[in-house]
Amino acid sequence: MPYTLEPSYDDNPRLQDLVVRLRAYLADELVPYEREHGITPESPLERATLEKVWKRSRELGFYGVSLPAELGGQGLSLTELCALKEELTASGAALSHSVLGDMGGPLRVGAIVKYATPEQLERYLLPVVRGERACCFSITEQDAGSDVRRMTTTATPTPDGEAYVLDGHKVFSSAAPFADFAIVVARMAGTEEAYSAFLVDLDSPGCRVLDGEVPMSGQRMEGDIVLDGCRVPAANLLGEIGQGLRIGIGRITLNRLLHCPSLIGAARRAWDLSVAYAKERVAFGQPLLGLQAIQHKLADMATELYAARSMVTATAVRADRGENISVEANMCKLFTSEACFRVADQAVQIHGKAGLTRGHEVEQIFRSLRMFRIVTGTSEIHRNAVAKGLV
Repeated sequence: MPYTLEPSYDDNPRLQDLVVRLRAYLADELVPYEREHGITPESPLERATLEKVWKRSRELGFYGVSLPAELGGQGLSLTELCALKEELTASGAALSHSVLGDMGGPLRVGAIVKYATPEQLERYLLPVVRGERACCFSITEQDAGSDVRRMTTTATPTPDGEAYVLDGHKVFSSAAPFADFAIVVARMAGTEEAYSAFLVDLDSPGCRVLDGEVPMSGQRMEGDIVLDGCRVPAANLLGEIGQGLRIGIGRITLNRLLHCPSLIGAARRAWDLSVAYAKERVAFGQPLLGLQAIQHKLADMATELYAARSMVTATAVRADRGENISVEANMCKLFTSEACFRVADQAVQIHGKAGLTRGHEVEQIFRSLRMFRIVTGTSEIHRNAVAKGLV
């Protein structure tokens, strides 16, 4: 039987059942729906379209599946969640990011539930879990990306102590164009190091959402949030004053690990497409697959993906045991983003001129994976973090 990069979950019946049902949903419903409506990875995301995916995913038991049972989830482990995220991007579905609730949904709020008051949970976070509202996370600024402490967005308490006034300009806020509220991290006015997080309704006076730049992947899912005297009730302070970076960076660390299975899935898709193309394309009197040069490329691609999945799974297992994975998460994001990009690069090479054609699936995967050597931390920042952890 030919080797396949498709993993087996025979040792975990619950996960095996979820994966089988997820693959069926993607192949039989979501991908055909996208084809029928002309939805591609570069299509503008419409809130109405996303809501359809959220609703159907909730009906099938996927939306927010990793959340604890008391919040409406199934309490999946991080290891199991990583497996599902790989399956999503391996399907090639353009809307795969909305099935589990990555884009504006439960996976955006799961890590911050512990900081929320009962009132915040009821008004903001549980409606997201139910697919009724969408949120975004906003910490990055034009001059404060990797060095978040350079942020200039400020929060000034009102004299009566009933509110905070936020001023600043946030950029690259994923899901901002269709979110109802944002989790905004700001520096407390008059301080140098006190950063706090706030739940900001995006229709509040003094708050505007602008269309962000279209990234090289073509996926239009980011926006800017401009705060100009935006009054936020004191009750919307998330956690305590000064906990903003802990909330933000803690979420970023988890995101770095959770990006990895999505990258692996996309690269696995590129590998599958390359194998299929190499079987069909004839050159020099034989299929490309018969050429040793092509065989070596496929071997290198498979080896990189096996290594990436192995280290991500091992790290997720450690996290599920309650261990600190801050260094390992950076290792995973560093290696996986670079390895998966190399896989995509080889996929383009195997496809030849076809792989250079705008709109070809491997060309789109190539552009998308290139971004993740920068998104959620550059490779250089990850190396800094790993080195700091070691020395």
